[in-house]
Amino acid sequence: MMLDLLGGFGEKGRTSLAVSSGDDRILLDVGIKVGAAGPEYYPALEGPADDIDAVFVSHAHEDHVGALSWLLSRGYGGPIFMTAETRGETPATLAAYAEPADFRQFPLPEDRIELFEPGDTLTSGNLTVRTGRSGHVVGGVWFAVDDGTSRVAYSADVVPDSNVFVMDTIPHCDLLVFDASYGADPVSGAARAREISQWVARHPQGCLLPTPLSGRSLELVAALPGPFAIHAGMRSSLEAQIGATVSLLPGISEFLLARLQGAADWTDADPLPSLPLLADDGMGEAGPSSRLLPRADHAGFPVLLTGHLPAGSPGDLMHRAGRADWIRMPTHPTLSGNIGIWEKAGRPPALGHSCTPDLLGDLKNHIPSLLTQWRTGQCITVRQGSR
Repeated sequence: MMLDLLGGFGEKGRTSLAVSSGDDRILLDVGIKVGAAGPEYYPALEGPADDIDAVFVSHAHEDHVGALSWLLSRGYGGPIFMTAETRGETPATLAAYAEPADFRQFPLPEDRIELFEPGDTLTSGNLTVRTGRSGHVVGGVWFAVDDGTSRVAYSADVVPDSNVFVMDTIPHCDLLVFDASYGADPVSGAARAREISQWVARHPQGCLLPTPLSGRSLELVAALPGPFAIHAGMRSSLEAQIGATVSLLPGISEFLLARLQGAADWTDADPLPSLPLLADDGMGEAGPSSRLLPRADHAGFPVLLTGHLPAGSPGDLMHRAGRADWIRMPTHPTLSGNIGIWEKAGRPPALGHSCTPDLLGDLKNHIPSLLTQWRTGQCITVRQGSR
């Protein structure tokens, strides 16, 4: 089995991985890199895409599906495997992050979508693709690909210790490609949630919390210490996510629904509220937060950023100028989570995706079989181990 590292290796963004065995070739995710331009915005896929048999999408965040219209424009004509939740969210992601001309000509091809449920086992040629819940977003999954000789497990984005979502155990494998977004950060999600709650409590006059529409929004809803507001356009999506109870920890959906029902709706025509306000997206690149960040900045309205900030993004510029605070709300594994994933997978050789080289070096001190030299654009052979 061969892997082409098409994006997200030695870098954050454009996550994409091609798996080949014999005459069969599939693509796992097809993301874009926020803040990049030209070829670096897209996966490092040389030539046309007509040699790919199938595409499997883990979830609908831009760094995992934002290049789908681009892939279609390069001649990809096969099936696209995704969950119903990912299908529902992908058009909005493409509208925000795809090249407008590509999106107009190559929107999501509904007739080629192959729906599956997390936990299903899928096939493409001689490749068997096992799936499991990611703990990252509703409908998000990891993939484990087996050709009968070797197995590679690709985590996509996962959260093994989420306060909201369930993650299924990744199986034993010959190579683990895992979510190394935070490097060796040891601070737990529960501790970060307390920090965020305390920050919000110190700003009773109101504040803005930009957040992705899916995933982190529910983590923040669970963490906020009192009443809050949401941009009105988020409500239907948040209700649908809360209703997908199979993706949530037992009992959490009732708590989240009660919190959401008590939240105030806010629109762009309203004055800034004297409440914490959630608005998507998390970087200020698109959605309501792209309008709200400049407005909050002009008004001196407190802003708390809680996720990845690509260089040059509106959120990054505000934070670097000292006009916005930042506390990470973990929506990727911290150190103990990744050690646990690796150990349960049988301590195999491992690649970390969505991580800079310096952070990978720190992580290798804790995961000795981590291969830190591999980068986007390279190819690696998966060798059968002792699983």
